[in-house]
Amino acid sequence: MELHFSSPSSSLLFSRPNNTIVIEFPSVSKSFGNLHSKRRCRHIRLLKISSSSAAEMMTLDQPGGKMVVELVGAFNELTGRMSHSTVLSSSSTRLLFKALKLSIPILHSLPLLPDGRSPLSKALSLAVILADLQMDAEVISAGMLREVIEGGGISMYEVRDRIGAGTAHLLHESMRLKDISAKVEALDDDSASALRKFCLIYYDVRAIILDLVLKLDMMRHLDYLPRYKQQLISLEVMKIYAPLAHAVGTNHLSLELEDLSFQHLFPYSYLYVDTWLRSHETGSKPLIEIYKEHLLQSLRSDQYLTGMVQDISVEGRYKSRYSTMKKLLRDGRKPEEVHDILGLRVILSPAPAVDSSGVGEKACYRAREIIQSLWKEMPSRSKDYIMHPKANGYKSLHMAVDISDSVRTRPLMEIQIRTAEMDMFAAGGTASHALYKGGLTDPEEAKRLKAIMMAAAELAALRLEDFPSKNHKGLEIDHRDRVFRLLDKNGDGKISIDELMEVMEELGAQGEDAREMMQLLDSNSDGSLSSDEFDLFQKQVEFTRSLDDKDVQYKTLLNEKLQMEDSSRTVHVYGEELETRLLVN
Repeated sequence: MELHFSSPSSSLLFSRPNNTIVIEFPSVSKSFGNLHSKRRCRHIRLLKISSSSAAEMMTLDQPGGKMVVELVGAFNELTGRMSHSTVLSSSSTRLLFKALKLSIPILHSLPLLPDGRSPLSKALSLAVILADLQMDAEVISAGMLREVIEGGGISMYEVRDRIGAGTAHLLHESMRLKDISAKVEALDDDSASALRKFCLIYYDVRAIILDLVLKLDMMRHLDYLPRYKQQLISLEVMKIYAPLAHAVGTNHLSLELEDLSFQHLFPYSYLYVDTWLRSHETGSKPLIEIYKEHLLQSLRSDQYLTGMVQDISVEGRYKSRYSTMKKLLRDGRKPEEVHDILGLRVILSPAPAVDSSGVGEKACYRAREIIQSLWKEMPSRSKDYIMHPKANGYKSLHMAVDISDSVRTRPLMEIQIRTAEMDMFAAGGTASHALYKGGLTDPEEAKRLKAIMMAAAELAALRLEDFPSKNHKGLEIDHRDRVFRLLDKNGDGKISIDELMEVMEELGAQGEDAREMMQLLDSNSDGSLSSDEFDLFQKQVEFTRSLDDKDVQYKTLLNEKLQMEDSSRTVHVYGEELETRLLVN
């Protein structure tokens, strides 16, 4: 593969045997000032080269081609994220594909949102968060279609008829949750707790998660609002939605909602906590990633441990800004007494054996020995919940290690070691505990509601399962092959011009668009697309979509590099920027 940059057009050339892809971007002078609103102006030009004929230049400028690119790209990204922990059923993929086909052309026709984004961009952002949470296809489809409903592009009855009753039900429930905070006059602790309990009892838990994702998306894009509105929304999120996210077991949502609310409610306090936490970093790579990779490599290189387990994973996390603030201010701790800024969790999957639990426990103790050889353990903070389980059956090894070196002193890093079975039990126990922390003061009631929540989610997943078949391996296909199978409606192993025209028409495009696209992608000119030809097209789509992601990553890195000379400079630069923003708002 070759990549070439050329000027003055700033085009990017991506070549393969017998195929060349030229990706042209608008000129800097025209697009730099309005980058976000003109991202769809990028053109993808595919140049098909054949040894027997002169090069023929074609473009995917037609609306149908652009929407097929978006359809294929979005479908592959979502199913790729969903399949990290589950095998997608064909029912799920068909449902998601239908929702995308319905949503994309309507979202294209809607005006820009108040925050300056396109409705399609927001809908895809919601879908990605839901996919990362490993939600089912009904919830992800509802997330996409929520923006369509909000924009008046389709009715709930049309969603029911064209997508399914399950997705329509979730949309209906999420719309009911839209103004739930209006049910209380004041956001005191008792009212907020009662409102959270009401939501858990009377609403579909998947609709609650969808509403929480909507709140998270809103919190990520609050800057366009006046500061007083930012504060009102943040207070509502801090009192109601962050604890509710904790209650339904979506801890990542809860932590980010808390941090974003903290940032908007107390910007200077957030600034100083953030600066203090960043002061523990060295270089461009996050500290937690450095220790995570070091530990994982050490564990996997130990022959005794690998002889007992078939898989080793290490998860890492930073303490949230809001949680750090609570420990420093509410609990009155000194900075050096906040020990769990960095945390690692080792999860071991024992090899199949007669006594897998016994093998797993031995593996945990071996992992602890390896960690003790890497860093200095602090015995006073070590807990053995395997030999002495908690009253609820929780098992795990807890330890704290000193990762300071000769150059600088760092807070202690906490490490948990457990088997996959122990981790599953801990997750279940955490869910009950989470409900309790979410505002339910009766533990038995929390357990009962947890059972109802789990049953609702399991029933939804069951509806989307395939019936058992002899061809079960057919489900475990590469995610790119899923789109080909969905477009190949007659199952003859190729996409005909009629099948391509059908999907174009469903996207609201003309038949001529299908003919132009067929001519562009049909490398052997047989009038249809084979799986190999379509796979090349999908790889091209993935390549071009990755450019936008890289642009965002580079923007973030450059921002940090250019603004963060040292911790004191960080406060100075951020402080000036913050003061300006507060004065303007």
